[in-house]
Amino acid sequence: MEQPKNVLAVIAPHVGGRGAGAALAGLFGDRAAVTVVESADEDPAALAAAHVIMTALGPVTAGHLARASALELVQCTSHGHEHVDVAAARARGVPVCTIGSSGAETQSVAEQAFALMLALAKRIVPGHEALSRGEWPLPRLQRSLTELDGRVLGVIGLGAIGQAVARRAGAFGMTVLYTSRGPVPAATERLLGARRMPLEELLAAADYVSVHVPLTGATRHLLDARRLALLKPTAFLVNTARGAVVDQDALADALEAGRLAGAGLDVFEPEPPPAGTRLLQAPNVVLSPHAGGATRDTLARIARAAVRNVVDFLDGRPPRDVIPAAEA
Repeated sequence: MEQPKNVLAVIAPHVGGRGAGAALAGLFGDRAAVTVVESADEDPAALAAAHVIMTALGPVTAGHLARASALELVQCTSHGHEHVDVAAARARGVPVCTIGSSGAETQSVAEQAFALMLALAKRIVPGHEALSRGEWPLPRLQRSLTELDGRVLGVIGLGAIGQAVARRAGAFGMTVLYTSRGPVPAATERLLGARRMPLEELLAAADYVSVHVPLTGATRHLLDARRLALLKPTAFLVNTARGAVVDQDALADALEAGRLAGAGLDVFEPEPPPAGTRLLQAPNVVLSPHAGGATRDTLARIARAAVRNVVDFLDGRPPRDVIPAAEA
C-alpha cells in the first residue's frame, strides 16, 4: 500500500495555531500524514519531509523552501499569499496556490466591509463608548451621522469580493465606481451598475473607498500619502484586504490632521499590530482583528477548500488557483 504523503500545516498563532490546525488536519482522514506547527522552524524533520506545506498566514520563506527537499506544493488557506516567498517557490518549480476561486471568504468579507462602513456612517463606536460612560452623545454626534444612500462607493479591485461589495452597495442606493487590474466583462459592469475609473479619479470622487486587492509588490502601499491626499476630507476608507496595501503612517497622518473623515480597518501591518501603532488611537477609526474571513461558517469553507485542492493535487489532478508568474 502506498504511504500517505506528508503535509506540514503552518498555522500562525494569531489565527488559531494548533487548535485550528488540528481541525484542519482531521479533514485529510488517512489521505495524508499531517504535522501541525505554529512556525515552519518548529519541526525541522517535518519540514524536510513535507510534500505539501499548508500555511494559514504562517511565513514560508526562501530558507524554509530550501530545507523542504521533498516539497511539491504550497497551499495558502487564504486569498492572500504575501507570507510565502512565491519567487523562491517558483524557482524550485513548486506551485503556490490560494483559495481564490473557492468563494469561501467572499460573502463574509463583503459583509465585514459594510459593517465597517455602517459603523463609520452611524458613529456606532463613539456612541457606544459615550453611553457606556453614562453620557447621552446624540447632540454631539448628530451633525456627523450620515447615510450610505446616495453616496459614491469606490471599489479598488473588482474580483469576487469586490463584486460582492458592489452588489450590496446597489441595495444601499450607492453609486459604484471601481478600478481593477484585469478586464471586467461589460455584462458584469451592467449587472453591478459599476463604472470603471482610473484609481486617482476614483479616489477624488468617492465618499467611501473599499479595498479588495491582494498584497503584491505592485500593491504594497498602493494608497500612499500622495493618493490618500486625493480623498475628500469627508470621505471614509475601509480596508478588509491586507494592511500593507495602505501606508499606515500616512493614513494616521491624514486622520490626525482631519484630512479624512474616518477609516474602518480589519487588517494591519503587521498582525497583530503592536500596542503603540498610531492607527489604534487615531480619531474616528473602527477596528476589527482581521475578522472578515473568520466566521465559523467561513473558516469551515476555507479549510475544506484548501484541503480539497491539496488532495486533488496528491491524486494527480492540476491544482487550482496557482499564483501566476506576474505575482511571484
